[in-house]
Amino acid sequence: MDERFTNGWQRVEGAVLFVVALGVVLSGDYGLPVWAAIVVFFAPDLSFLGYVLGPRRGAWIYNSVHNYGVGAGVFVLGAMLSVSLLCAIGLLLVAHTGFDRMLGYGLKSRLAFEVTHRGRIGRDKLSVQADQSTDAHRLG
Repeated sequence: MDERFTNGWQRVEGAVLFVVALGVVLSGDYGLPVWAAIVVFFAPDLSFLGYVLGPRRGAWIYNSVHNYGVGAGVFVLGAMLSVSLLCAIGLLLVAHTGFDRMLGYGLKSRLAFEVTHRGRIGRDKLSVQADQSTDAHRLG
C-alpha cells in the first residue's frame, strides 16, 4: 500500500483522537487546573530522555508512553475506580498521542530517534527525499 496514503490516514486518525479526547477533557469537570492539564499533555515528550540509555532502550521507553493503549488504560482504570483525575490524565495521554500522529510523528525504531514506523523525520528526512528526487530525475 502507498506509504503516503497510510500516513495520511494516520494523520486523520490522530487528529480525530486529539480533538475528541481534548474536547471531552475540556467539556468535563475533572478537577484538573488548566496549567496541570498542559503539563500532563506534554509530559510524554520527556520520555525522549530515555535515549541517554541508547537507542534501543530509548525507543522502548518512548514507545511505552506514545501509544493509544496507555492513555486508554489509564482512562479505563480511572472510570473503574471512579477517579475523575485519572480519567482526565488518560484522555490527555490519548490526546497527546493523537497530536503527535497528526503532526506526522510515529513510534520510534531501535535504530535511531529519527526513524519511526511512519518513516524518517527531521532534517535527515529532507536530505533523503532530495536524494531520491535527484535520482528519479536522473533516471527519468
